Amino acid sequence: MELRIFTEPQQGATYDTLLAVAKATEDLGFDAFFRSDHYLAMGSADGLPGPTDAWITLAGLARETRRIRLGTLMTAGTFRLPGVLAIQVAQVDQMSGGRVELGLGAGWFEEEHKAYGIPFPKEKFARLEEQLAIVTGLWATQTGKTFDFHGKFYDLTGSPALPKPAQAKVPVLIGGHGATRTPRLAAQYADEFNIPFASIEDTERQFARVRAAAEEAGRGADALTYSNALVVCVGKDDAEVARRAAVIGREVDELKANGLAGSPAEVVDKIGRYAAAGAQRIYLQILDLDDLDHLELISSQVQTQLT
Repeated sequence: MELRIFTEPQQGATYDTLLAVAKATEDLGFDAFFRSDHYLAMGSADGLPGPTDAWITLAGLARETRRIRLGTLMTAGTFRLPGVLAIQVAQVDQMSGGRVELGLGAGWFEEEHKAYGIPFPKEKFARLEEQLAIVTGLWATQTGKTFDFHGKFYDLTGSPALPKPAQAKVPVLIGGHGATRTPRLAAQYADEFNIPFASIEDTERQFARVRAAAEEAGRGADALTYSNALVVCVGKDDAEVARRAAVIGREVDELKANGLAGSPAEVVDKIGRYAAAGAQRIYLQILDLDDLDHLELISSQVQTQLT
């Protein structure tokens, strides 16, 4: 089981804070640092000092880390034109020496679009399908050849399809709870399927749908990696768990029901249940980015029991 660190900077974080978390991620032996792609805080958070851009952040981290994978859960398809996104991700992949992964979703948070003047189209999923075809098509085009695409939403003619990523293939992540279109799209384009904030039972059902779609597409179910994203709150004792839950404005019982919370032993046990449901990788949603001791505890008392 691989553990990755997943951050939500729209809730309030500077680049320096994210850099400190990314360096701790690397030093403590976690596999990757991922971040959300949002421009507006959610819930009661004030979001200060303001949003940071996902791919600008990852570009900086690409030059300041050496081992960990870097990526998004998920880049919003509404934020970037697909040709521009292909250039951005390829450049950051080059800057990192080939450590980037692209999680791409349709976009969903209408309020942040209104707040920053970003169009919020009705046909987001159909656009996402074209975006995936364009981004992956541009990267796959042989150097010296050109790429054309003529769809309902996007039209590319004679693109040189440059630059190329450092990796032969940048891993693409697709995720969600949709029962039909999401598994089909994952089977066609994804290297990894991620289900966010789902119960063990819902995880098992959704993984089964994706595996069936992959078989139907002729890829084979095991061609994809299957992962969860779950909030984490671990403590050496009940008092430490309660303190960490209070800092992020959550109740311990709710966190235990809907995420990975409790003692290291409790969290290891629950991760094992997700593994039995088919999860191969878990993105640990860290909501208090100043609590690096939390990462150290997870590394020393949870991760060591899983590897």
